[in-house]
Amino acid sequence: MPHHADRPTRTCAQCGRPFQWRRKWKAVWDEVRYCSERCRNQARRPANRRGQRQGS
Repeated sequence: MPHHADRPTRTCAQCGRPFQWRRKWKAVWDEVRYCSERCRNQARRPANRRGQRQGS
């Protein structure tokens, strides 16, 4: 059995994928919502700018 099988998991608010607790999140686990910086940055963008080019 893997050593990380009993770690808590969450679902990313942006992409919907599950992710596990990491040591760097030990003090802020209650506040963690995204699995990565990429998802966090995408969530901050306005919805009309995601993957669309304007003016073309």
